[in-house]
Amino acid sequence: MQEKHLYEYAVIRVVPRVEREEFVNAGIVLFCKRQRFIKVLFTVNEPKLTMLAPEADIDQIRLNLESFEKIGRGAKDGGPIARLEVPERFRWLTAVRSSVIQTSRPHPGLCDDLEYRAQKLFEDYVL
Repeated sequence: MQEKHLYEYAVIRVVPRVEREEFVNAGIVLFCKRQRFIKVLFTVNEPKLTMLAPEADIDQIRLNLESFEKIGRGAKDGGPIARLEVPERFRWLTAVRSSVIQTSRPHPGLCDDLEYRAQKLFEDYVL
């Protein structure tokens, strides 16, 4: 029997017009403290974003999401936040903010395969 891992995840949202609070799910961030695991998956749904906000800067949104992913994996070019330990990076990524890129509140779960769970959550909530 495989060991179950306690994880937390949040859905990454693009809120092109913050004042309207309308959003498009764009990705997920999954974190497991015990396994020192963090995974960020995202996509940019241009048709949905331009429907909500025709003036949205899609290139900037893509760059911001790429920054989330770099921070998640601790990339050398991800800035000072990417150099933090895994739990601090997850907390920074999921902090409440009033900006174009936001996340849902973190949700807990148990699984035996973190990579599979990240992909499944991405498929269920984003694709």
